Amino acid sequence: MAGKLSTKFILRKLHQITGIVPLGIFFAVHMFTNAKAMNGPEVFNDAVADIHHLPFLLLIEIFGIFLPLAYHSVYGLFITREARNNISQYGYGRNWLYVFQRVSGIFLFVFLLFHLLHFRWGLFASIGLTGTAVAGNADQAFSIVAGDFQNLAVLAFYVFGVFATAWHLGYGIFLFAVDWGLVIGERAQKATLAICAAVAFGLFAAGTNAAFSFVRPCGLLPQVFCEQPAESVPALRSEEF
Repeated sequence: MAGKLSTKFILRKLHQITGIVPLGIFFAVHMFTNAKAMNGPEVFNDAVADIHHLPFLLLIEIFGIFLPLAYHSVYGLFITREARNNISQYGYGRNWLYVFQRVSGIFLFVFLLFHLLHFRWGLFASIGLTGTAVAGNADQAFSIVAGDFQNLAVLAFYVFGVFATAWHLGYGIFLFAVDWGLVIGERAQKATLAICAAVAFGLFAAGTNAAFSFVRPCGLLPQVFCEQPAESVPALRSEEF
């Protein structure tokens, strides 16, 4: 019995760690890279090309992204299946946050699988999306993403995906800090939760503006924040609204 509990304990701790390192770090870096779309196609394409030029890129993808993501996602679904939600009896804020964390995890399993299959391998052209993968086509990266985001439904889906990811990471950092004994006491935990919420909001804001930068100059920010000329990004077609 003790052996089984020990194995379960290790698996859960590993699940928490992979959610922050490397996946959380990768998400933050990914949002920073996407934010370069604010300055136009050339800047964004150069940023993607820099990633493609990294040494041992395939190994980094496999061991730094794909395997950790697969473990965190699959084991996260296992944890969700085991969860016993009690918000009907105890509607405390922490209980609701716990439920939202599990719901966002289920959505992210679908969203990230779709995201990887589409932009990494260029699938889903049959449903009207761009059939060219970003991977291996850095010189077309901006136009590939912009082509998909001309569809308002696709853009909204990705904005919601950024929101779910930012929320899941932010609250995941809080749970990590509490479960690992890094913050003790109600006051410290409230302060940590506020900081994690701010981190989540910052990532969501940066990611959302980056998404809109593929269809509007400088995204949702005034042009003064960006280097690109206003005409460098095509606006959303009116029939998509």
